[in-house]
Amino acid sequence: MSFKDLPHEAIISGKILLLFLLAYITFWLTRRLLLTIIHQFAERSHTDIDDLLVKHGVFSALAYLVPLSVLYYGSQLVPEISSFLIKLSEVILAPVAALIVNRGLSVLLEIYNRLPFAKRHPIRGYIQILKFLIWFSAGVIAVCTILDRSPWGILSGLGALSAILILVFRNTILSFVASLQIIAQDLIRIGDWIEAPQFGADGEVIEMTLYNVLVQNWDKTIVSIPTYRLMDESFKNWRGMEKTGGRRIKRHLLIDQSSVKFCDERMLEKFKKIHLLKGYLDRKLKEIEDYNRKMGIDTAASPLNGRRLTNLGTFRIYIEEYLRAHPMIRRDMTLMVRHLQPTAEGLPLEIYCFVADTRWVPYEKVQADIFDHIIAAAPEFELRIFQKPTGFDIKEALDFKTGSVA
Repeated sequence: MSFKDLPHEAIISGKILLLFLLAYITFWLTRRLLLTIIHQFAERSHTDIDDLLVKHGVFSALAYLVPLSVLYYGSQLVPEISSFLIKLSEVILAPVAALIVNRGLSVLLEIYNRLPFAKRHPIRGYIQILKFLIWFSAGVIAVCTILDRSPWGILSGLGALSAILILVFRNTILSFVASLQIIAQDLIRIGDWIEAPQFGADGEVIEMTLYNVLVQNWDKTIVSIPTYRLMDESFKNWRGMEKTGGRRIKRHLLIDQSSVKFCDERMLEKFKKIHLLKGYLDRKLKEIEDYNRKMGIDTAASPLNGRRLTNLGTFRIYIEEYLRAHPMIRRDMTLMVRHLQPTAEGLPLEIYCFVADTRWVPYEKVQADIFDHIIAAAPEFELRIFQKPTGFDIKEALDFKTGSVA
């Protein structure tokens, strides 16, 4: 049997099968040979752009254009269905083109993220919006190609469905607006330390996308926060602390109020041997003596007459001088030691100052060293740090009582 003797339908089917087989073979050869050569060339080149194109699959997406070209131009071999093949190629071309453009945008995003100002002005959210619009446009073009209608007619028909679209894409719209606010007001950058207890977030921002902000907590867990929720709720950004170069210490000790008393001569002589207090005591004692003499106050008659120093007041000045002399405390920022409202547990003595190192571990070390010293120094001023009795305290009291009776 000759080729001419075959049925007409069989000839058409054979041509179609041959055309699709040719399209597949060209696609396979492009992926296996041409792309392998391109990838090897990218590995040997000194630029990073071709490596990024390979990484994000731009060349792989371009390979889809080869079988589409075979179908489009080979449609003339099958004139009976050439219009169908051409339309099929055009319909598939829309998502392929969207895929190529989207992967190209991913390359541009990675290049942008390498720039020094990328953390201040992240554009990942905008790229995601642009990718969404490209896919949406590709879908509209594909549908219009199938229906042989103008895209504007399809888009005008969507106006009636705007309420449904707003409901469906509510989170997307809210996230987009929130992203604009965050970037415009510079509220969050990648690398910022933010704290949002309502979301269980307390750590560093590692990624900002259109839909969420990823925070890696200090315990290495990762929290995903919807972008629009960050604008609805409050959060704390510690960037200001890091920029100023001072991290605050705001902690208090409870002083047993029964240990507070006036300083006598013995205590004053002892305090004068402390080099941080010597200058202060010389000035203060002279000021008090001049005042009492000027006012004609008999200080010997009663300790309540005139002005006197107390062990707590002197201790407070000692802590201030100690902090000012500390090499890791910022003297150009607020530094004070103050009393808070007395409580049933004692008198809170608060230390308020700023450490020059904002890193967590060095900051905690400096803070611990300071309070180690203050707690150890309190007995030298005949002050007691309050703490609730423990089993050891009760046992010691009972042992003392038993020993005294015996």
